[in-house]
Amino acid sequence: MAAEVVIRPAQNILGSLRLPGDKSISHRYAMLAGIADGTSRLTNVSTGADCASTLDCLRALGVLFDRDGNSVSIHGRGSTLEPPEAPLNCGNSGSTMRMLSGILAGQNFTSELTGDASLSRRPMLRIIEPLSAMGAKFIATDGGRPPLRITGARLMGIDYALPVASAQVKSALLFAGLLASGETRIQEPVRTRDHGEIALRAFGSTVKQDTNSVSIVGGQKLHAIEAEIPGDISSAAFFLCAAALFSGSQLIINNLGLNPTRSYLLDLLISMGVQIAVVQIEEKHGELVGTVQVKGAALHGCTIRGPQTALLIDEIPVLAAIAPYTSGGIEIRDAKELRVKESDRLAALASNLRLMGAAVEERDDGLQIPGGQHLHGAVIDSFGDHRIAMAFAIAALRADGETLIRNSDAAVISYPEFFDTLQSIAQR
Repeated sequence: MAAEVVIRPAQNILGSLRLPGDKSISHRYAMLAGIADGTSRLTNVSTGADCASTLDCLRALGVLFDRDGNSVSIHGRGSTLEPPEAPLNCGNSGSTMRMLSGILAGQNFTSELTGDASLSRRPMLRIIEPLSAMGAKFIATDGGRPPLRITGARLMGIDYALPVASAQVKSALLFAGLLASGETRIQEPVRTRDHGEIALRAFGSTVKQDTNSVSIVGGQKLHAIEAEIPGDISSAAFFLCAAALFSGSQLIINNLGLNPTRSYLLDLLISMGVQIAVVQIEEKHGELVGTVQVKGAALHGCTIRGPQTALLIDEIPVLAAIAPYTSGGIEIRDAKELRVKESDRLAALASNLRLMGAAVEERDDGLQIPGGQHLHGAVIDSFGDHRIAMAFAIAALRADGETLIRNSDAAVISYPEFFDTLQSIAQR
């Protein structure tokens, strides 16, 4: 993929898609397969670079696997991994670093986790503090940022209240709890995606859930599975929003993950006027999967705040990118977490929208984007962030003139095929 891509305006969105596997599920299945007994066979694994980083780290920890396209057979080692011979490179993947730390905290060796420049700026105290309380030892740079040096230990279960809602931290603590003695209980300020809990159950573990808490008892054995990973709804969000921009659009997305902690986007788009039908729903290893049919319509505005923000944290960039085209605009609150993603996403969104001619108010924890605006093509930057690159490809579909996106190759982090897929459904 070129480092720059030009997006031309579209007249409509038409077509049928089947998306690569969910990134969040792919990470968790791969890690649990690595510490399970037996060989797990996973199909439709995410093709993104982040999930490749997880597999590379597992290989360095002695986990053997065979990959053929988006199918992977992972030969589990049980709960004991091999000491790595070199630092484990997590690339751009915060998911890899945070969740793998939970497993490494329970190993009897020292390991080091590194990443690229973007990952090295991201906060890791949120895993360092609870995992240290369980018995592991960490050395990190100032502010608890990578690289992380982890000395594993015989962990003890803890009762921990997450100060910031984070599914990655929750999964890291559950994975550590699996290797600990006693019970580990995690309380969330608001409910986050529960792929970690579902994956643990799929591999044979018992996990207890309450409204905003989850617990696991250590010492349980995991067993290999065969599973097809559903399509990634966070990747689908871009195409759903593209279809929402055109009143005559018709789009079908097959085999899409519809986990209730991830599918709030569908409810939000329906409330904004988009016609969405979900059919052929089934359950696969605890995850809901179905086909989504979308028809565009005139878009209303909305406010995203509180628990909604946590449920839409990955989808906010593309929602912000289409906000000027709505009748009432979109207000985003309680989203300070977006400032410590692959980029400062709030700043990146505001900057690029202004370059395209939009009025935007940037706040400490969100954005106010008025509706009824007309955007024009511009030269914008992804800031090395995959979701920013893809979000502005969608905004450009309704802009006047061409839009050039610099550093568009950031999309490989989660969806290498994104621009080709968009080209296939954009009618010009």
